[in-house]
Amino acid sequence: MVRHSTCQSPAECSWEDIFQHQDRLMRLVRRRLPSFQDAEDCVQETMARAAAHASLDRNRLGSFLTSVALRLCIDFYRDMERRSRLLQRAVFVDTFGTTEDDVCDQDFGRWLLNQVQHLRGREQEVILARTKGISTAEFARMHNISVKAAEAAFTRGRARLKSACAKSLEGFPG
Repeated sequence: MVRHSTCQSPAECSWEDIFQHQDRLMRLVRRRLPSFQDAEDCVQETMARAAAHASLDRNRLGSFLTSVALRLCIDFYRDMERRSRLLQRAVFVDTFGTTEDDVCDQDFGRWLLNQVQHLRGREQEVILARTKGISTAEFARMHNISVKAAEAAFTRGRARLKSACAKSLEGFPG
C-alpha cells in the first residue's frame, strides 16, 4: 500500500512513507508486548529511528521497520528481565541474616574448609584456588595442565565435599 506523494522536501516524504506503516507495526508489536502503551511506545520509537536514518532506502522501508520493531520488542523483555534480576539482588541485599544464621554459616564454612584439607593433591589445590576466585582455566594455565584436567579435579573435589556433607548430616533428624 505505497502512496505516491508530491511532497516538496525529502523529510516530509520519508515521514509520510514511514507513517503509512504505523497500523501494521502496531498490530505486529501489540501481539508481542503486554500493554497497549508499551506497543505504542515501541511503534513510535521504531518510526523515529526510521525518520532519523539518513540513507534509508524506500524500497526496504517495510522490512527495516519490521526488523527494528521486533528488536525493540526483544529489548523490552531483556530490560524487564534485567530489572527483575536487579530487584532480586536488591531484595537479597536488604534481607540480612540473623546473628544465628551468620554464626552457623561461618561455622559451616570453617567445617567445609577443614574437609577440603582431606582432599587429594590436585583436587585440594583447584578447590582452594576457586575459593580465591581463580578460574579452572587460569588454574590449568598456572599449573601447566589441560583445562579438562583442572575441571575434572574440581568436579571430583566438589563431589567428595558433597559426600562429606551428606555423611555428616545422616545422623541428624530432618
